[in-house]
Amino acid sequence: MKLVVGLGNPGKRYDGTRHNVGFDVVDVLASRWQASMLTEKFHAWFGDAVCGDERVVLLKPTTWMNRSGQAVAAAGRFYKLEMADVLIVADDLALPLGRIRFRSKGSAGSHNGLQDVIDRLGGNDFSRLRVGIDKPIGVPSVFVLSRFTEAEEMEMAASRKRAADAVEHWICNGPESTMNRYNSDPVEP
Repeated sequence: MKLVVGLGNPGKRYDGTRHNVGFDVVDVLASRWQASMLTEKFHAWFGDAVCGDERVVLLKPTTWMNRSGQAVAAAGRFYKLEMADVLIVADDLALPLGRIRFRSKGSAGSHNGLQDVIDRLGGNDFSRLRVGIDKPIGVPSVFVLSRFTEAEEMEMAASRKRAADAVEHWICNGPESTMNRYNSDPVEP
C-alpha cells in the first residue's frame, strides 16, 4: 500500500493558487484512477484507488498547509505504513515554473507544510515530489497564494500531468527509477 498526499490549503479561495499544486496533482491522479475525493478522513479529503497492483490512498489535508503532517501521520498510523510508502507532492519556489524534482528523502527547505510532515512523522525518509512554481515576485507568502497567469497555466497543465506520471512511476518502479526518469528536463516534442 502507498500513501500519496498533495499539500495545499482547503477552500475555494485557494483553488488554483501556486501553493495548491499538490492538491492539483492529486486531483489529476484521482481523475485517472476514478477515485472519489469526497470523503473526509484523517483530517483530509480521502480517496482510495489502485495503480498497477498497488492499493493507493490519496489525501488532500484539510488542516491548512502548515499543519499538513497531522493528516499524513494519522493515515500512516492507521495503515501502519513505513515512511518509504509515503509520497508528498508540494510546490517549490526554488524550481523554475513547471519543473518537477523527485527525492526519496531530504529536508523541508523553506516549505512549512513539508516541515510539519517531517516533525509529525519524526523523520524525513519519505519521498517527495516538488513542483516548481517559480521564484517569487514580491513577498513569498503573497506570491504562493497568487494564481498562475494564463500563459503559466498552460505550462502548469503539462507539469501537473508529468507530476502525476512520476507518482505512478514511483508506485510501480520505486524511487531510484523515478529520480532517474523525472528529474531531468522534460523532452520537448
